Amino acid sequence: MMKERLEQLRSLMAERHIDAYMIPTSDFHESEYVGEYFKAREFMTGFTGSAGTAVITKDEAGLWTDGRYFVQAGMQLSGTGIELRKMGIPGVPDIMEYLETVLPDGGKLGFDGRVVNCCQGEELEEKLADKHVTIVYEEDLVDQIWSQRPALSKEPVWILDETYAGKSASEKISDLREEMKKEKATVHLLTTLDDIVWLLNIRGNDVSCNPVVLSYAMVTMERFYLFINEEVLNDEVKAYLKELSVTVCPYQDIYVSVGQLRDQRILMETGRTNYAIVKGIDSSNRIIDRMNPTVLAKAMKNSVEVENMKKAHVKDGTAMVKFIYWLKKNVGHETITEVSAQELLDKLRSEQEGNLGISFDTISAYGANAAMCHYKATSESDAVIEPKGLYLVDSGGQYYEGTTDVTRTVAVGPLTNEEREHFTLTVISMLRLAAVKFLYGCRGLTLDYVAREPFWSRGINFDHGTGHGVGYLLNVHERPNGIRWRMVPERQDNCILEEGMITSDEPGVYIEGSHGVRTENLIVCKKAESNEYGQFMEFEFLTMVPIDLEALDPSLMTERDITLLNDYHKAVYEAVAPHLTKEEALWLKEQTRTI
Repeated sequence: MMKERLEQLRSLMAERHIDAYMIPTSDFHESEYVGEYFKAREFMTGFTGSAGTAVITKDEAGLWTDGRYFVQAGMQLSGTGIELRKMGIPGVPDIMEYLETVLPDGGKLGFDGRVVNCCQGEELEEKLADKHVTIVYEEDLVDQIWSQRPALSKEPVWILDETYAGKSASEKISDLREEMKKEKATVHLLTTLDDIVWLLNIRGNDVSCNPVVLSYAMVTMERFYLFINEEVLNDEVKAYLKELSVTVCPYQDIYVSVGQLRDQRILMETGRTNYAIVKGIDSSNRIIDRMNPTVLAKAMKNSVEVENMKKAHVKDGTAMVKFIYWLKKNVGHETITEVSAQELLDKLRSEQEGNLGISFDTISAYGANAAMCHYKATSESDAVIEPKGLYLVDSGGQYYEGTTDVTRTVAVGPLTNEEREHFTLTVISMLRLAAVKFLYGCRGLTLDYVAREPFWSRGINFDHGTGHGVGYLLNVHERPNGIRWRMVPERQDNCILEEGMITSDEPGVYIEGSHGVRTENLIVCKKAESNEYGQFMEFEFLTMVPIDLEALDPSLMTERDITLLNDYHKAVYEAVAPHLTKEEALWLKEQTRTI
């Protein structure tokens, strides 16, 4: 089947004299997750992983993906005629290097310009300029052979009440226009879905796990144009948007409208805008390229949002406690697998009042599988959870009161000394980072050492960031705040930590073939004292889920570490116990006992 699809694509390429065609994993909005309509790379290759790019030429077909998916991709690509290109492995060219090699002088590179961001498109232009390569971006060739392609998502839009949002959409739009004035911008183009729905206090369900709406926005000082499928708007939402002076336009008309702009100063973030939109802007306009002003405003949660997030985490903590209690009680007495455990946890969350689904695909990993940071249990890999070692679950929910993300590693039986040590170091790291006090002006880069010192002092490291920003009933990964030890410019997560920013605190240890440990809480940044040295800042825990004392080695902890854990456990018990059965509450009391 894949070979037949490749031949059909190559036939279309030959008609257009295209020498290579690139198919990324992306939608029109640079979303982290993509809907069924946008899974063109999966359709063409059969590879179902969440990350990867295919490149098809007349004679070759390759799929580039990262280490998370080498095994899976190898199996799924077998017999398709598509070669797995393992990103980051010595001797494997990256996509840019490959294209520079295979494209002939004066050749043509094709892709759908709506699913490639402007920066990547311009980089391709620059790198291939010496070979005088032409970029052909106006057609989606896969669409022409995908006869049963799913329709674009058309989930209903609903209004997020101000009791949850904490600030009206009219105020947010007014603030945005003030930022436009500072940049002397006459037009602002906004294509990132979380920014648009945050700005308008609306939500939807067009992207898995993210309650967003397929849309574009064009804002001037007088008008607000929302490009959206009008079918998703009921009368209430239409009236609401009209009251905000929002003009509703057909979703696809953004390309025509952008092409009609003349002599404007356009504020936009080209790295988060697709190539087709930017290429359609007339040269008489001036582009002001900077991060969307909504990004910082959205990240600084207001007091209503913070209080609501605390409520969401009590609900989420209740589901998590019920899950861990069940797991501890039943492992070894009945067959529990990674998938069946995940299904129960997802169900327990769904039963919480105001739950709107999960915030990302649950990571349910036992033993050696937990050593893979982004492991996803499937029917092929589904391991039985045995009464020994460690089980890791990383999960989260979407609630009217906010978004959660929590990881717990649980002892399901006897542990080795190494497992116990790694578990304890991870807990120490998480607690110490959350307890730091720092002067305003610090970034995550400044604070990361607090989390890594317990590991680095023992010659251990974890190869991922320590923390990422989290949205409010939005994306579980949100710019511009984060905590990591070195700069990764493309992540754009090293801003000054501001009051109201919510960040994950998630150190870990991963021993290939043996075990993985991660402990993750969400923390909110807030002001501490202000004195002659300046404004001090600190964090407060949002997550309310116990740490497994059975896996802990208190001899590795300082007196302060133990106090921090005891104080946290006291808060967990007081918050969650009232929402449990009598048996569960008694169990939680023991799990949060003073040590």
